[in-house]
Amino acid sequence: MQAVMMKEDELIKSASEVFDIEANSILKLKERLNIEFVKAIDILYSSKGKVVVTGMGKSGLIGRKIASTLCSTGTPAVFLHPAESTHGDSGIITRQDVVIGISNSGETAELLNLLPLIKRFNVPLIGITGKTDSTLAKRSDVVLDIAVEKEACPLNKAPTASTTVTLALGDALAVCLLKKRGFSYEDFLVFHPSGALGKGILYKVSDLMLKDENLPLVNENIQFLEAVKLISEKKLGCAFVINSDKSLKGVITDGDIRRILLKHGNIENLKVKDVMVLNPKYVNTDDLAAKALSIMEKYSITSLGVVEDNKLTGIIHIHDLLKAGVA
Repeated sequence: MQAVMMKEDELIKSASEVFDIEANSILKLKERLNIEFVKAIDILYSSKGKVVVTGMGKSGLIGRKIASTLCSTGTPAVFLHPAESTHGDSGIITRQDVVIGISNSGETAELLNLLPLIKRFNVPLIGITGKTDSTLAKRSDVVLDIAVEKEACPLNKAPTASTTVTLALGDALAVCLLKKRGFSYEDFLVFHPSGALGKGILYKVSDLMLKDENLPLVNENIQFLEAVKLISEKKLGCAFVINSDKSLKGVITDGDIRRILLKHGNIENLKVKDVMVLNPKYVNTDDLAAKALSIMEKYSITSLGVVEDNKLTGIIHIHDLLKAGVA
């Protein structure tokens, strides 16, 4: 092996060619999406067990990532090393599971050694391979084609484009399952309790809400201008309207004030009940802070009333969520 001197522009060109080859390979994969992919999703969704992902070498490394992504998006999955499977590790497979076998050639010996057990247990097998006439493809219940025209490697040997396509396919499976399961923002945080992704899981609404004298609360019978003054004083951009029993009845926001000023020529005689928005969005004290953020994002609002036993006990503002790292 002899080192080759490459200029900067040659290196940039070479890297660009890799990107082009791999991007084009993914686009070709997109064109091949068909009923087989839908069948794979149905099998995975209907499984009462877990997903066992297996593959050797580079396929195995990609398989580990696919299993990890499935787990973090609501589909229980494990990776099984096919070479270890014949030394006892195959016991991880149960009759309730689904197996995803990954082999570009479809002829990987260690993977094929697993097939008798898979068939004995009558476990559904989803084959991911670049050779649709291979042994793996013929023995699979569903075949997902990852064939590429060429690898990004100039020798057309090192798995590059093929592994990129496999990874993209795995992501597509995970995301489609996520959507089919109705996997939510809150669910995602449950599976990511550590690090930046999961800070929100540490907090409930009651941990971050404002309460007592900090609350901008008004009665529906007071003058609208008094409510405007309170909104300015509390600096939360809103006032919540409550009944005598502290039940939540309505809300007035900065945006509402602008709309009211444009609509009404004379506002001196307006009362809160004349202009408030009824049935405002709210959360409960025991809800996750992440749920409050999800509602705020969905409805483009910055504050929510916090209710306990049908009584308004606090207000949670988006600034407090952001400061706590919930976003």
